Order: sequence, then C-alpha cells, then structure tokens
Amino acid sequence: MFLILTRNFPPEIGGMQNLMYGLAKSLSKLNIVKVFADYHENYLKFDNSVNFSIERVGGPKLLRKYRKSYLINEFIKNNKNISCIIADHWKSLELINTNKKKICLIHSKEINHEKGTRQNKRLIKILNNVDYVISNSVFTKNLAINKGVNENKIIVINPGVEAVSEISEKDIEKAEKIFSGKSNRLITVSRFDKRKNHEKVIMAIRNLKELYPNIIYVCVGYGEEENNLKNLVNELNLSNNVIFIKNIDNGLKNALVCKSNIFVMPSIIHNKSVEGFGIAYIEAAQYGITSIGGKDGGASDAIEHERTGLICDGNNLDDVYSSINSMLENKKYLEYGANAKEFANKFKWSKIIEQYKNLLN
Repeated sequence: MFLILTRNFPPEIGGMQNLMYGLAKSLSKLNIVKVFADYHENYLKFDNSVNFSIERVGGPKLLRKYRKSYLINEFIKNNKNISCIIADHWKSLELINTNKKKICLIHSKEINHEKGTRQNKRLIKILNNVDYVISNSVFTKNLAINKGVNENKIIVINPGVEAVSEISEKDIEKAEKIFSGKSNRLITVSRFDKRKNHEKVIMAIRNLKELYPNIIYVCVGYGEEENNLKNLVNELNLSNNVIFIKNIDNGLKNALVCKSNIFVMPSIIHNKSVEGFGIAYIEAAQYGITSIGGKDGGASDAIEHERTGLICDGNNLDDVYSSINSMLENKKYLEYGANAKEFANKFKWSKIIEQYKNLLN
C-alpha cells in the first residue's frame, strides 16, 4: 500500500492539486493507494469518482494538523502493509511517527526560508530524515541545497500531466465567442497573485495594441490581485483587450487554451514566493501552444528557450513586451507550439511514474 499525505487535492483547483491527483491515480495502477487530504465542501462527488480511498480531515487549520496527524499515525499502526509514505509538504510529515519509507515532494515556496531561522531548521530536520526528497525542477533542487537539505537525498522528477481530453464543439464555440473574433490571442491560467505577474503582461498589452489592434489577453483564475488588475485595465483603457474569467469548468478552460496563440506567465519572485516549475506551461504545450515564462524559478525545466517558447525577465517590461512581440510577428508561435507539443510528451504520467517506481521498490 502507498499512503499519500496531501494538503492539496481536488476538487480544489490548482497545479499542486492536479499533481497529487495524477500521482495518486498513477500509483493506484501499481498498488493499493490511501490518501489523507484536507476537507473540501464539494468533495463527495469527486471522491466517489476515483478508484482509491480518500479520507478527508476538516476543522480549523492548527487543530486540523494535529487531528490529521493522529488519524494518520493510527492508520499506520493498524496497517502493516504500507510500503511507502508520500507527502506533498514537509509539514505533513512533521508529526508522523514511523520507520516506514518516506518520500517528500518539494516545490520551492514552502522551503524558501532564510537559513538558520526556526522554519528553516524545522524543514531541514524533516527533509534530512526522509528517504527521498523529490524536487519538481533543477531550480528547486538548488534552492533546497542552498537551504541545507542533504543533496544526496534529492532527486529531480518533474510533475506529470494527464493526457489531454477531447474538447467538445460546444466548448470551442464558447471559447471563440470569448475571443470575439480577435486573432492575436494571449492567455494565462493561474491564480491572480503578484508572483504570476499578470500586471506586466497587461502593461505590455497597452503598447502592443498599437502594433496589433486586435490583440486579446484572457486571464482565467481568481485571487487576491483580481481587483487591482481590473483597476489597471480600466486605467489603461484596455477593457476591450483584457478579459477576466473565473468559475469555469475544465472543458471551457481547455478550449480557451487550445484556441489561444501564446500562454504567457512571466513569473517573478515576490515575498520569497517563486514558481518552482510551472505545470501550466506543459498543459498548454499539450495543445500545441507555446509559452512565455519568467527567468526567476523553474520555468526553464518546462520551457526550452527559443525552441518551445521563451524565457524572459518578468521584472523588465521591455523584455516582456519584446518577447510577446517576437512571438506574434511572423507567427513564430506556430513553430514553437509544434515543438512544445512534442516536448510535452515526456511529461505524461505514464513516463513520469516510471521514475517513481524506481524509488518505491
């Protein structure tokens, strides 16, 4: 049995949630899987649709941690057939008492604490006592080593992606309606937070509009920066060129990505929060859509610069502008998109799970 401990799991939406679901689903083809996940108000329909067991734990955050750890420790005590425990965060292992094989995934933000601080000492204590630390990118591996994690324990395994599903004609029609006939199409699918850097893209659109009057930028997601971004769009008089969409299903989201020209997310470091990999770039690549990512973080594992997309300096407006412009002029995005689709094949779960199998045996 594989025991998965996660703070991020569907039906909650996000890259980490997709990663942990994909991992659980793929491992369930090899052995029995048990997942301990946080409570979500709409969990029942999802949990009943999968072929592995999920136990949800709710309550206030601090109390939930202790209650969840107690339930996990009891489960371990009563189930001798557990061969490996896999956690998506070092905190998920902090109160777990067992000599079973342990694997902890790292993603960047959660380990980016100043060396010598209390948080840093806590995470080092946990990570240096597991069997393997799985890093989502070379960038995150180097960050972990810099913070004091034992280099010999770290293995880079990029996140996997589910094979793309067929998009319905109905969703294609909806997507085309949203793009409203405009031919130069940019899209970002992510939370609205400073790190994702929608702001610089919007500012670049103001200047790009002079060259490409029919440019459109579709922002799919939600988050604390939503109102600030909408205010910026109004200030720059871009309401016909920038559209915000949230609370849509995967079918329409995938249709919007599929019918766009460029996935753009020039991420930056903000308050120690950094893009460890960027699964969204690979999800776009599966549809033959090229990406523009930021140099800060692990995007270079997900984008091959000047082959499947571009890596730019997200802090530099001119660089963001010129990267988008170089893609749009002469439709360079078509060549990069074709390369990206081929590149995305190596991130399919059927291939990624083989790397995990070597550690689980």
